[in-house]
Amino acid sequence: MARIIAIANQKGGVGKTTTCVNLAASLAAMKQRVLLVDLDPQGNATMGSGIDKYAIERSIYDVLVHRAPVTEVICRAGESNFDVLPSNSDLTAAEVELIDVDHKERRLRAALIEASAAYDYVLIDCPPSLNMLTLNALVAADGVIITMQCEYFALEGLSDLMRTISRIADSVNADLQIEGILRTMYDPRNSLTNEVSNQLHSHFGSKVYRTVVPRNVRLAEAPSHGVPAMYYDKYSRGSKAYMALAGEIIRREEKLASQRGEAVAGITE
Repeated sequence: MARIIAIANQKGGVGKTTTCVNLAASLAAMKQRVLLVDLDPQGNATMGSGIDKYAIERSIYDVLVHRAPVTEVICRAGESNFDVLPSNSDLTAAEVELIDVDHKERRLRAALIEASAAYDYVLIDCPPSLNMLTLNALVAADGVIITMQCEYFALEGLSDLMRTISRIADSVNADLQIEGILRTMYDPRNSLTNEVSNQLHSHFGSKVYRTVVPRNVRLAEAPSHGVPAMYYDKYSRGSKAYMALAGEIIRREEKLASQRGEAVAGITE
């Protein structure tokens, strides 16, 4: 079964979509089978993956309201070698249509069950707010990657998100945990950046990824070309950062799998 990871932050403009698209491409380049789920009505992850959100006949909206199964909606992200469950503005209607539906927060989780066996990783791009769509993502996920800038107000937003994750883990998804903290738009020359980064390490320890994503023009330009940064400029600092992040995530997962195997072996002895 796939490792399902939501990429989230209740604050906008912190690199969630950039991370989702470029991490998907980097994991795929490392021979991992990847599905990107665009759960934002803006459809930026869809467009950034090279899929025209205005041309698609079906989207994640159709999956959530049970108009189509996941397998009929998934698209291929061209040369990037990962799959996409696309989104567009139709998704804004999903919350209204699901208001009186039982177990509405579990719709995405149920949908991914039939698809996840075909993948190693499922990455969910969350909208920048705590709504029914984000709740669906967190209920479906095994872990959350929190993207954040190293600035003062980002710490406040992080506290809010931590409380949200804790409430969901206590109520509807006991397996939910923080996968990691990713520092984005990182500038080590800034003293506040270093101060906040140190606070993160102090509080979260090994949950903070060693990889940092720098401010990088190529990362900002790539979406307008409909490709991840590694297919726009593979030598850019941004591309190299996401390849490093993919490697770090794979190594962490391999270590956890090994620990789980040792624990099972210990129980059966």
